[in-house]
Amino acid sequence: MILHELISYDVLRLIWWVLLGVLLIGFALTDGFDMGVGTLLPFVGRTDEERRIAINTVGPVWEGNQVWLILGGGAIFAAWPPLYAVSFSGFYLAMFLVLAALILRPVSFKYRNKKVDPAWRTRWDWALFVGSVVPAVVFGVAVGNALQGVPFHLTDSLMPIYPGNFLMKLLGLLNPFALLAGVVSGAMLVTHGAAWLSFKAEGVVARRAQRIGAISGWLAIAAFLLAGVWLAFGIPGYQYAAAPNPVGPSNPLLTEMVRGGSWLAAYAARPWIAVAPVLGVAGIALATLGLGRGAGGSALLFSKLGIFGVISTVGLTMFPFILPSSADPGSSLTVWNASSSHMTLFIMLACTLIFLPIVLAYTAWVYKVLWGKVGPGELKQNPNAY
Repeated sequence: MILHELISYDVLRLIWWVLLGVLLIGFALTDGFDMGVGTLLPFVGRTDEERRIAINTVGPVWEGNQVWLILGGGAIFAAWPPLYAVSFSGFYLAMFLVLAALILRPVSFKYRNKKVDPAWRTRWDWALFVGSVVPAVVFGVAVGNALQGVPFHLTDSLMPIYPGNFLMKLLGLLNPFALLAGVVSGAMLVTHGAAWLSFKAEGVVARRAQRIGAISGWLAIAAFLLAGVWLAFGIPGYQYAAAPNPVGPSNPLLTEMVRGGSWLAAYAARPWIAVAPVLGVAGIALATLGLGRGAGGSALLFSKLGIFGVISTVGLTMFPFILPSSADPGSSLTVWNASSSHMTLFIMLACTLIFLPIVLAYTAWVYKVLWGKVGPGELKQNPNAY
């Protein structure tokens, strides 16, 4: 027996769908509070010292947290090449905005304290705000468009074709439902950042974060529930016209898929997935209540649970679809028709089983070493503080 055949092709495809979700959730749980803190920065810090306290709660870990984004992008590129090609072709300007924002963030971190001038530092604080809020919202907008279907079709050679020029492609992403999904994402990560500041910061910075997070949490829940109702009654779903072949070739054009019905039909077919939206709402609600009581530790844990539930809700609702096509449903990308080869997925899984535990162990060690709250005394004692 050839080694990679120890695990069947359909099981490997399913494993990599789960792993992709794990990497994206890992990014949201770690870099998510970085983006939340950056978004909150101008509002929780009214003096230079207060803003430095907020920045230094994430200063030692933000670079490591972005590893999850790199891993997620690498997984899409290697495990789901058609998804990588189609999404980057259609979301080109949106991806550029996210990349520019992610570049702006580290520049803001590094340059802010190069001068004592208050105006200089204020400009970089707002740059950090922009570099944090843009990815938080755009990622949600991208999810909202995926749920509606993206207007592409595949040629016979599997080349993705989108209508319109680059600007129209970007403007087409900014539709009402996608913007609502952006509100869910942005408010959720602001709440996550507020929970982090409540847990890590001292004094007035933590208290202001708690007040803002108590508002953004309820906004995230309301937007999430509204999006669910909208998805149930206003946005058609996608489905296979016949039973899919889980071990078939990675060519969407060889299967027939149609648009119709409701995404929420998945809950009738797999009732157990209802646990995901329940966790999403309950987690964010408990985090919000915890922020109202000033319980930073529990609020942070529940916020992580809420993010896990919200992102899992999207993946489980759409399964097996990954990126449906509104222009040509037959070009839609799914778990069963858009993966790399059997051997490629097996080799990647073997590498993941070796290196992912190392990443997790190193991340846990870093957080253990940097445990504790940040306050004025910490800034004075640490000469390397931002």
